[in-house]
Amino acid sequence: MYGAVTAVRDLSLTVGRGEFVTILGPSGSGKTTALMLLAGFVAPTQGDVLIAGKSVAAVPSYRRDQGIVFQSYALFPHLTVRQNLEFPLEMRGMKAAERLPRVKRMLERVHLKDFGDRMPSQLSGGQQQRIALARALIADPPFLLLDEPLGALDRNLREQMQIEMKSLHQEFGITTICVTHDQEEALTLSDRIIVMRAGEIEQTGTPEALYDRPATSFVANFLGEANILQIPDPKAESTVESRSATVPMIRPERISISALTAKIGTDTEQRQHVTGRVKDMIYAGPSRKYHVRVGSGELIVREHCATGQTVFKPGEEVRLDWLRSDVRFVKI
Repeated sequence: MYGAVTAVRDLSLTVGRGEFVTILGPSGSGKTTALMLLAGFVAPTQGDVLIAGKSVAAVPSYRRDQGIVFQSYALFPHLTVRQNLEFPLEMRGMKAAERLPRVKRMLERVHLKDFGDRMPSQLSGGQQQRIALARALIADPPFLLLDEPLGALDRNLREQMQIEMKSLHQEFGITTICVTHDQEEALTLSDRIIVMRAGEIEQTGTPEALYDRPATSFVANFLGEANILQIPDPKAESTVESRSATVPMIRPERISISALTAKIGTDTEQRQHVTGRVKDMIYAGPSRKYHVRVGSGELIVREHCATGQTVFKPGEEVRLDWLRSDVRFVKI
């Protein structure tokens, strides 16, 4: 709690050895507070924090054997890259003769073997991120905590670092807990995602399960885009035991768009067809996104760009269709 505000409540979380778990949520959802509790920067007002079955709730952060990477990297500006990597080893009492070979191997592993004598200010953002990861991993901690680790990088660097982080995790096999609000980052890196909302866990599952079978409209809209259907279709499949207090949802990429004159396939029993009028078309390189007015509502359609494809302009009437089996029912 922060004064009268409860930042996190009823948080029960178990992370397996070697697992990469991402805590995902919007600002104010409690994800950062959850990480601070795990790191020892914040003490829980109730409950406990266990590592390998032992309580560490009263153990200060500097006495916990853990690796931490912050969004700001937190490299020591007055130390060289090599000295930054030596620091956690020196704090653990390792002699210089043992430290230097390990630092050399780690610099080679993050593809910065010739940067040991540089100062952090002489590195790019991506290079600083690699050094921050290397420093967190070099002492072989039992687990690694990542706080918005790629938030300060541009899109291309983020994608490169996602690949590098995934590779490092597979190589070291270290238990990792990452906090982010970036859905793509969570889907790319995680073995399991925990979606938080208003200080509580909304849903937990694999990236595939959460994206394809969200339990609530909040999860459906936070992990990608979601169309809430206002068109009743009793033949659509439900993924929940009861449809009471649920609404039908479909992902934009599961909807096909075609001209009204296009031939309708033979699988009409398996598909739902509606007509609408294009409100807007957004070109995004590999894909196009259409906003289509259907009745009093609006549906988003996303299709992969291909050669010879018909491009629909605002004002054109179109037919939309989707497999009934692609509809999911989510709680409001």
